[in-house]
Amino acid sequence: RNMSSAGPEGRKMMRECEGLIDSLVYYIQGAIADHEPNDKATENCVCILHNLSYQLEIELPESYAQSIYMSKEKQRRNISNNDKTPGCFGTRSRKVKEKQQDTPLPEEKSNPKGVESLWHSTLIRIYLSLIAKSTRNYTQEASLGALQNLTAGTGPMPFAVARTVVQKANGLPSIRAMLHVSHPAVKKTAVSLLRNLSRNNSLKNDIAREVLPDLVSILPECVPGCDIACETTASICYTLFNLTQSSSHNTRLLLSAHGLPKVIAISMNDSNMFSKASRAASVLLYSLWSHTDLHSAYKK
Repeated sequence: RNMSSAGPEGRKMMRECEGLIDSLVYYIQGAIADHEPNDKATENCVCILHNLSYQLEIELPESYAQSIYMSKEKQRRNISNNDKTPGCFGTRSRKVKEKQQDTPLPEEKSNPKGVESLWHSTLIRIYLSLIAKSTRNYTQEASLGALQNLTAGTGPMPFAVARTVVQKANGLPSIRAMLHVSHPAVKKTAVSLLRNLSRNNSLKNDIAREVLPDLVSILPECVPGCDIACETTASICYTLFNLTQSSSHNTRLLLSAHGLPKVIAISMNDSNMFSKASRAASVLLYSLWSHTDLHSAYKK
C-alpha cells in the first residue's frame, strides 16, 4: 500500500508485476462473497488499486492503449466516415473531448488480466459494492477515489467507466448515500466523483434526477471555514454547473430544491470573497443567468 503511492515509476512497476492486480481483485471478491467487506486487508487491497488507477489514462503506453480499442475502429468509422478517430488515452483537447462524448464504448475482455482489470466493469461493480456494504471509511473513500481516478480523463476509457457506473451498474444510489456520511473526506471524494461523471453529456439528466436535490441539500448556507469543506462546496457548485449548463429542466430542479439562495449566499460571502467556494458559486450563478426563460423565476 505504501509502495503504490511512491510515484509514476512505482505505479508502473506494480501494474506490470504479473499476478499482483489479479490477486488483489481476487481477495476483494472473496471478502465480498464472505460478507466481510470491513476487514483491514480489504481496505489495503482497495487502497492499492486506488493508487494504481491514478493517472492511468495518461500513464499507459500509447501502443497498449491503441490495441485495447482496435476492435472498435470499424464501428467508429461506420458511425461517421467524416470523423477522424481520436487518440485513445493521451488526448487532452477540448475538440476531442466533445467528439468522445458519444464515442462507442470500448469492448471488454471476458477474462481481463493485470492492468486490464483496473477499468473493467467487474472491478467497477466491486467498488460500488464496497461503497454500499462497507462501513469502513478508508475503504469507502478508496473505492470512491478509484472511480474518481478512472473517470478523470477525456478519452473513451473514462467515459466508458462513467456510463458503466451510472447506467450499467446503477451506482448512483450508493454514491448518493455517501453524500450524507459524517466523514468529510468520504463526502469530498463522492462529490469529486460526481463532478467527473457530470461532464458526460449523455449522463447529465440521469445524474440530475438522482442526486441534484441531495447536492443542494448538503450545500452550506455560507462559505465553510475549513479547507476540506470549502473544497467540497466548490466541487458541488461545479457539479451543479455541469448539470444545469444547457438544461433548463435541470436548472428548474435546482430552483425547486431551493438551491439559489444558498448559491447566492456562498458567492457573496465577504470574509472569503476569493475562496474556491465563492468563485465556484459565482461561476454557477453566471451560468444560471444564461437561461433567459428562467429570469422571472430567479427574480421571485
